[in-house]
Amino acid sequence: MTNKLKLEIISDVVCPWCIIGYNNLQAAIKELDVADKIEIEWLPFELNPDMPAEGENLRDHVKRKYGSSREDSDRARISIAQKGAEHGFEFNYFEDMRMVNTLEAHVLLDFAKQFGKQTELKLRLFNAFFSEQKDVSDRNVLRNELIAVGLDADEGIAWLDKPELKEDVRMQEAVWQQHGVSGVPTMVFNRESAVTGAHPVENYKQILTELLNDPTDTQD
Repeated sequence: MTNKLKLEIISDVVCPWCIIGYNNLQAAIKELDVADKIEIEWLPFELNPDMPAEGENLRDHVKRKYGSSREDSDRARISIAQKGAEHGFEFNYFEDMRMVNTLEAHVLLDFAKQFGKQTELKLRLFNAFFSEQKDVSDRNVLRNELIAVGLDADEGIAWLDKPELKEDVRMQEAVWQQHGVSGVPTMVFNRESAVTGAHPVENYKQILTELLNDPTDTQD
């Protein structure tokens, strides 16, 4: 097969279910041995577009946004950590963990895309935030992650001072919100169908098998 399935993943780098869903997807792709038949692109979504520069304590954040008690938060963290561990991802939650603004991270993901490094940077940012206890709104952290994936850090950081590039991220987000996307991860297949949430491996296998076996659902 020369055509590929275009898979766009709408997500945020501070969304635990986004990396869980992606790892489940990757497991499905590996089990089906179809990596060469799928093209993945990441699209921006800010869970908290109005988050101030100083961020917010994560427990306080989930209490304010979702009404979660400390016990709810503890249970959620345990469940998330267990699901992450299924595919070797470590959720290293800590008491002073903060929810942060991710607009500049999304700008850099657009920067990385032109060099074929978008997925690599996305995964680095997931690891930085959830596993390594780093602030992914801090430009020094972002600079180091660009270097880690082999990108020109000076060029990438320069993108962050261009208002039009931040506006482009917001416009991308607005387009998908107008199409009804209100939660992440949302995976869009060839702009024709989509699923939201972190699905089990078997679900992704079924979806991919059906789409890859339908010649009308692949593109050049």
